[in-house]
Amino acid sequence: MKIIEIAQELMKFRTETGNIKEINQAMSYIKNMMTLIGAKVDIFTQKDTAPVIFIRNKNSLDLDALALGHIDVVPADDKMFKPTIKSGKLYGRGSLDMKSFAAVALNSMQYVIEHKLPLKFGIILSSDEEKGSKGTRAFLEKYAKIKADVVLDNDVGGDITKLIVKCKNPVFVKIKTHGKEAHGSLPWDGIDANELMFKVLENVRKFYPAYDLNGKKPRNKWVDTLHVAKIEGGKVANIISDYCEALCDVRLVETSKLSDLKKNLDKTMIKGAEYEIVSSSTPVVMDEKNPHILAYKKLAEKILAKKLKFEYEGGATDAREFAVRGSTVIMHSGSGEGMHASGEYVDIASVEKLAEIQIQFLENLACNKK
Repeated sequence: MKIIEIAQELMKFRTETGNIKEINQAMSYIKNMMTLIGAKVDIFTQKDTAPVIFIRNKNSLDLDALALGHIDVVPADDKMFKPTIKSGKLYGRGSLDMKSFAAVALNSMQYVIEHKLPLKFGIILSSDEEKGSKGTRAFLEKYAKIKADVVLDNDVGGDITKLIVKCKNPVFVKIKTHGKEAHGSLPWDGIDANELMFKVLENVRKFYPAYDLNGKKPRNKWVDTLHVAKIEGGKVANIISDYCEALCDVRLVETSKLSDLKKNLDKTMIKGAEYEIVSSSTPVVMDEKNPHILAYKKLAEKILAKKLKFEYEGGATDAREFAVRGSTVIMHSGSGEGMHASGEYVDIASVEKLAEIQIQFLENLACNKK
């Protein structure tokens, strides 16, 4: 399979989360490709949830290995859906996050089927990972018995020389403030919900400092973080706002509890303010001495001819749904930069190396089963 060409084709689909028409077209493209090589393909759909495509070489839910990923992307300009190659790099939306690595998984499935590896291998690609993975959770409720000894997660890191062994717990919090409307020229006749929000967020920063490129940076980056992702308040310019809400993206390390976050938030609230936990999950923490992880690391180091480092990653991953089921999650991706940004790219050589590593790892798994 020509991985980079497949990646480019996938990138042409404008699969921004929620764009169901383009997502369905991309999934049909994948289904047709996989069906032609003899794979079993199911596209899971459910009302009010994004579709998930499930690909297997055998009709089983008890898998030896599973490649996990997503095909949705964050919004971008039209030009970013026209992939380009320059100086050994593939540019465009989804190149790094993570259509190149979805192509790697599809390539692995073709290899497993064509070489008749004695292995039960599967691929799950969701289409709303960028907005909470509601579809993945619905899929796993439907396929409640699905499990995998090893989960290959390529949706992390962005550096092929690093193996991720920890990911944080993503928690989304909505803070709401309630005021009283008044004419904009008579602020003393009202209560400005926006001003209340500023006070609440000032309190929040006593527990969760603000970090940015030009300001404060933590000495130890494995800390709880909170960023204010979105603020909305006010109807028109000349009316004192009676309502404001802020959506906060919190990332908790594995030693921090949701209950501790709630206790801290309770202390930040003032009259007219409240909060709700919109969603929460669980961190992914793998043992660096896990036999599968060590075997993968040794193999990758041999193929890359360089040492790999264990790293921690602040981003979330759908692999958490399998980590809690007891799977060994191997988090490793190719190299690139600009994830969610205008200059997103992936290093083509790293994609090809990752594909080589993944195939050889599956070969080794199959040999160990004989």
